[in-house]
Amino acid sequence: MASEKHVMLIAVDDSAHSMYALEWTLDHFFVPFGSLQPFQLVAIHARPIPISILQLAGPATAEIIPMMEVDLKKTAARITEKVKELCKKKSVNEVDVEVMEGDPRNVLCEAVDKYNAKILVVGSHGYGPMKRAVLGSVSDYCAHHAHSSVMIVKKPKT
Repeated sequence: MASEKHVMLIAVDDSAHSMYALEWTLDHFFVPFGSLQPFQLVAIHARPIPISILQLAGPATAEIIPMMEVDLKKTAARITEKVKELCKKKSVNEVDVEVMEGDPRNVLCEAVDKYNAKILVVGSHGYGPMKRAVLGSVSDYCAHHAHSSVMIVKKPKT
């Protein structure tokens, strides 16, 4: 009986930090093992809910939401394609990409439970204390709330 591989989740978005974290993860956990890759790779993109971006109400909201929905779907498709292209370039042909709607902090923690992931990889945007206090830190939230180990990959400063 063949044993199933453990799941490694990686959070992906449209940032250079996210793509760096994906490339770093592929280079360190997949490429060296060739076809004997130790993990099943699942990339998760948290697509925002349009109304959460607008955070306003009024008569124009109903007209704007469908346009935002189209744009968010295009962005998710572009991210999915970038992930698949990078994986293919690194000869990692088995990757699942899932787009889940909602706040990235909640989406990633829910995905860990859904996939029974052993590790969650997130990129670090490198925000300072003020920006992190205002925007919140997805990596910090996941490190405290995800039911798995969390690895934060920081892009080196150049």
